[in-house]
Amino acid sequence: MMHSPLATEPLFHLGPVPVSAPVVTTWVIIVLLTAVSVLITRRLSLTPSKAQTVLELLVNTIDAQIRDTMQTEPQPYRALIGTLFLFILIGNWSSLLPGVEPPTAHVETDAALALLVFCATIYYGVRTRGLRRYLATFAEPTWVMIPLNVVEQITRTFSLVVRLFGNVMSGVFVVGIVLSLAGLLVPIPLMALDLLTGAVQAYIFTVLAMVFIGAALAEGSETSSNQQ
Repeated sequence: MMHSPLATEPLFHLGPVPVSAPVVTTWVIIVLLTAVSVLITRRLSLTPSKAQTVLELLVNTIDAQIRDTMQTEPQPYRALIGTLFLFILIGNWSSLLPGVEPPTAHVETDAALALLVFCATIYYGVRTRGLRRYLATFAEPTWVMIPLNVVEQITRTFSLVVRLFGNVMSGVFVVGIVLSLAGLLVPIPLMALDLLTGAVQAYIFTVLAMVFIGAALAEGSETSSNQQ
């Protein structure tokens, strides 16, 4: 019997709540990121170790991307953007481990990530403009645009889900099919391509999150400048 790619079989239950393999993988990634962060940052020094050097390079790269994309200082957004990128990257690359289902190949995980971006956009928009002025943006340039602007907020969030889910799931399927037909060695080039695709998809998702949040910030800055 063929199973839907959207369906997941529970591994066990926590009371009435079923827990599937992608959820367990998500927990492992969260624990891994937390543990590595604590280990690297607990002994920072002016003479950096190799691990600290890699961390500083990563942080500087993320900061530069935030400045270029959002046109603002990166400190308030570094944690969110950096965590999104690292989680999606590791989630995508987890498909290369035998027997591991990448959480980003399941629509539930991608929907949760997109919802996080959606909520962050609203939060930063309200914090920058205030609630009344943020809600007023939905009536720009005229109140007739309110339904379209609301739909735009929803559809661009949905596009994040579809883009990440479709690309990661298709990569997992292709590698799995070729592996089952051709043996262990032939799919290696496809696995390398899947590695590159996973990094690209993590980058695209993160950049789009910065674009959405940065748009709210830019609108707020523009309003403040006009008032002055």
